[in-house]
Amino acid sequence: MILLSFDIEEFDGPREHGVDYSLEEGMKVSTEGTNIILDILKSRNVRATFFCTGNFALNAPDVISRIVDEGHEVACHGVDHFCPCESDFEKSKEIVEAVCGSEVKGYRQPRMFPVSDLEIKRLGYEYNSSLNPAFIPGRYMNLKTPRTWFFKDGVMQIPASVTPHLRFPLFWLSLHNLPEKIYHMMVRRVLKKDGYFTTYFHPWEFYELKEHPEFKMPFIIKNKSGNEMARRLDNLIVALNGQNHRFITYSEFVNMVK
Repeated sequence: MILLSFDIEEFDGPREHGVDYSLEEGMKVSTEGTNIILDILKSRNVRATFFCTGNFALNAPDVISRIVDEGHEVACHGVDHFCPCESDFEKSKEIVEAVCGSEVKGYRQPRMFPVSDLEIKRLGYEYNSSLNPAFIPGRYMNLKTPRTWFFKDGVMQIPASVTPHLRFPLFWLSLHNLPEKIYHMMVRRVLKKDGYFTTYFHPWEFYELKEHPEFKMPFIIKNKSGNEMARRLDNLIVALNGQNHRFITYSEFVNMVK
């Protein structure tokens, strides 16, 4: 089983590097990137889960409608990606549900920051996907957490996939910078060990970041961005389809294993 997901948020990468960058500019980048993602998924007839910020939903309701109409799941990703706060769990749910017109069952905190699972449960979320259980010093140094799905405070946790033993992360940054054959090999290893694979990307990865030095983005982020990243995502989907793996949404996964 493949749990493919995308964090559709207003692009705020330049702000992290001290660049004055508006919400409108960020939405332009992310809207373009999300439509590229949707085109790829549609061409390969696969479904995914889109974790959406309140800002994105309010400023791109037509894109949210396309996501829903094409059979994907919409989940929550806070309100303002650059400034997450405790009230986001509730406010994000209110905004996204109003825009997409259906109940939202999942949550992912911006930048995978920790969240209160008791609060997540109180608000009616069924799962939380805010954990990257990798061996990376800093934000993703999570060696003591389970590597695969588990329950905490009554909420199913669905971490991003990492390799067994060494816990090498297989999220978006890895596909940007590893040779594709090595990345695909690691994904197959996870599938053999765990029986499922989950990863996430962002719409701004599919924008030609290399053409915008004013963004001041690090090389490892803008490397293989734009058309090259679209090609890599498509190749990954084709490879997994060729191995007869089924693409499902996070909610479908929760219903299957709980």
